[in-house]
Amino acid sequence: MATAAAALSLLPVSLRRPLTSFSKKGNGGRNGIKVFAVFGEEERGSLEKRSTWEAIFDVEDPRPRVPHFKGKLLDMNQALEVAMFDIQYCDWRARQDLLSIMLLHEKVVDVLNPLAREFKSVGTMKKELAELQEDLAQAHREVHISEARVGAALDKLAYMEKLVNERLLDDRRSDQFNSEAQSPSISSSSIETSQNKLPRRGLNVSGPVKSYHSNLKNFWYPVAFSSDLKDDTMIPIDIFEEPWVIFRGKDGQPGCVQNTCAHRACPLHLGSVTEGRIQCPYHGWEYSTDGKCEKMPSTKLLNVRIRSLQCFEQEGMVWIWPGEAPPMATIPSLKPPPGFKVHAEIVMELPIEHGLLLDNLLDLAHAPFTHTSTFAKGWSVPSLVKFLTPASGMQGYWDPYPIDMEFRPPCIVFSTIGISKPGKLKGKTTRQCSTHLHQLHVCLPSSRQKTRLLYRMSLDFAPFLKNIPFMHLLWRHFAEKVLNEDLRLVIGQQERMLNGDNVWNLPVSYDKLGIRYRRWRDTLERGAKQLPSTKQDEYL
Repeated sequence: MATAAAALSLLPVSLRRPLTSFSKKGNGGRNGIKVFAVFGEEERGSLEKRSTWEAIFDVEDPRPRVPHFKGKLLDMNQALEVAMFDIQYCDWRARQDLLSIMLLHEKVVDVLNPLAREFKSVGTMKKELAELQEDLAQAHREVHISEARVGAALDKLAYMEKLVNERLLDDRRSDQFNSEAQSPSISSSSIETSQNKLPRRGLNVSGPVKSYHSNLKNFWYPVAFSSDLKDDTMIPIDIFEEPWVIFRGKDGQPGCVQNTCAHRACPLHLGSVTEGRIQCPYHGWEYSTDGKCEKMPSTKLLNVRIRSLQCFEQEGMVWIWPGEAPPMATIPSLKPPPGFKVHAEIVMELPIEHGLLLDNLLDLAHAPFTHTSTFAKGWSVPSLVKFLTPASGMQGYWDPYPIDMEFRPPCIVFSTIGISKPGKLKGKTTRQCSTHLHQLHVCLPSSRQKTRLLYRMSLDFAPFLKNIPFMHLLWRHFAEKVLNEDLRLVIGQQERMLNGDNVWNLPVSYDKLGIRYRRWRDTLERGAKQLPSTKQDEYL
């Protein structure tokens, strides 16, 4: 859709007078969709001649042909007719949106016409251009919404076709036992039966957290910021319910070894780093970054080795590979976008399972209710919150909030927030905002009820903030305050879940990204070779 808009904008522009455009409520649209209708301006009893490219958009308005059926139950042909109408309406709506953009482009040309400039002041022209710029921005937003509507309508049509095919199959089977013709109407019971044959709509995330599947371990995991790992320090971590310790070897490169001495199982992180080796505080045994014991005071040196993991350092982060499969050849990049500077890197240990934390991070609709004293203070509660995303993938943007978001396997969330005035976020996209905040959240599965969170915040403005003393303490205070608003809720969720309640009972439209994460994880743990089809979230 965006590509089409860009291509159409290169077509020749007519020099005639602009057409009149205004907003009008769509009678046939669902949920009160606002339709941006465009009509020709009458002049001396006749309509202006349309330019050649307007024929592309000369599609009949399908709303007068909206199907009307009596009763609550539709037969399969009627259901398909309704679905086809949705497709026709969305196609017409998308064409109208693109036409609006092109007509607005014509208005811009008219305003900048050298002949018009002779009769208008600079102030008048600036005012007209500013109004047109806002109209163009609104039209572009409508294009994105239309794109999402078309995708949803296509998914609905595929779903209806599946119901029809299953209905036909059931009818054929029934004909083997009954001589009388069956009624074509789809009763509520037959719809329920057909839906039961489809992939499960909801999710069952309830009961005690199961042991982590081995497939979830076969990824590179960022476990620490490089700035926290000095030459003489150690960082103990738990991942997948196993204790490890990270330290730098003689060559300055990081290593990760089992946080348990081979001699008497003493935690190694209680010791110290000496000449690139970690020394056990109990009897002084020393281990290198590959796990080999290189020194045993007061006794004969034995051939002893503790477990170690593949460990690398890249772009300011330390990575490990905890899985049994051979490590991937490359480590993904987690650098902030170009033009952003890192202002804060924070590590926290949280008493919740990492999947629940990811569910929370991938959900923005809770912000006006949960974060009323921090970043969402003053936000209004919109009538509808949507996450607009491609047909496949786990990234997109929120409507009506200026926030882009992406889930990246296995446990990483990116978000870019367009900074606007407090409480004035509705109606702006990240691209329309002049300043931005970029966030990285890494949710490491420490244990079944504990998560190690790595948080990094970057800005594309105010670089002087990095030079203010103790500014990092202020960032940490704010991050903890936001997180604590979530924690009291998610900890409550976890308690209910452990007692058997399902935390994903009734997914709705704004749960799309969280649902895709959960289906990705389920598919991975089942060992499926392909990711689940996003048609499964057609009901969202």
